[in-house]
Amino acid sequence: MTNGASAQPNGPAQPPSTAESGQLSGEGTTHQFHDSVQPARHLQPRDTPDPDAPPIRVVGLRKSFGEHEVLRGIDLTVERGEVVCVIGPSGSGKSTLLRSVNLLERPTAGRVFIEGIDVLDPDVNLDFVRTRIGMVFQQFNLFPHMTALRNTTIAQEKVLRRSAQEAARIGREMLERVGLSDKIDAHPSQLSGGQQQRVAIARSLAMNPDMMLFDEPTSALDPELVGEVLQSMRDLATSGMTMMVVTHEMGFAREVGSRLIFLDEGVVVEQGDPREVLAQPQHPRTQLFLSKVL
Repeated sequence: MTNGASAQPNGPAQPPSTAESGQLSGEGTTHQFHDSVQPARHLQPRDTPDPDAPPIRVVGLRKSFGEHEVLRGIDLTVERGEVVCVIGPSGSGKSTLLRSVNLLERPTAGRVFIEGIDVLDPDVNLDFVRTRIGMVFQQFNLFPHMTALRNTTIAQEKVLRRSAQEAARIGREMLERVGLSDKIDAHPSQLSGGQQQRVAIARSLAMNPDMMLFDEPTSALDPELVGEVLQSMRDLATSGMTMMVVTHEMGFAREVGSRLIFLDEGVVVEQGDPREVLAQPQHPRTQLFLSKVL
C-alpha cells in the first residue's frame, strides 16, 4: 500500500543505498523522499479543503492508453462516510478509476475534485492533497529491510515532518488498531500475507488520511488470510472512514458497502444499494456478470 503522498516505491524495495539522504532504491526503481516537500506549508486558497464539499467528485473522467480508451466519461461522487464498492470484469477500468482519483494516473479528460480541490489545477499543491488520501494496493510494497513499525513511520517523518518519537507513537497506535501490536518489531518476511497487508493499512492510516482507496487489497492473499484484512476494513468503515473499494469480495460489498458500482468497458453500467444490486440487478450486463461470480 502507499499513501497518496508516495510513502514507498512502486515495486519490492531493496536496502537503501544511503538512508541519510532519504533515498530508497528498489529493483528497477529509485524513490526519493524530497526534503523540500512540506505539504502543510505554503498553501494557497486553491489548496484549502472545503468542509462542505464531498471527499471525492469525478466529472466526465476519461483515460486513454494510446488508442485504447479505458475510462469513457465517468461521473461519480463519494459522500463523506460512504463506503463505495466498485466491481466489474477484468479490464473494465476499475483500478484506473481508483488511480485517477489521486493522479497516480493522469486523466486524459475530465475533472477530479478532492474535498473541493481541483487536483488537475497545475498550480495546486498536489503533495498536500495526496496526504489526505490513503491507498492500499494488491501488493503490499513494504520495505523488506524495515520492521513493521518503521514501515509506518518513515513517510510520517519524511513527508509530514513528524518527529521520530511522534511518528513511532502514531505507528504503534495504528498497528494496534489493525491487530498487530505484537508484530511491531517483525520484518515483512516474518509476517503472513494478511499481516503484511494490515501493516500496509496501518502505514496509510498513520498519515491521518480523510479517505481511503483500496485496489483489490485481498486478491494477492491466500483464501484463509482474506478474512483478517476484510475485518480491518470493516472496522475502518464502522469508524466512519470514507472509502472507495475495488473488490471481488461480494460478501464484503453486501455487508459493508453503502453503494455498489458496476463498471464495464469504462462506463458505470449500474449502481445502487449493494444488497439490491446483488440480489436483483437491473441491467442485463450486470446480471450476466453476477451470474458468473455469485
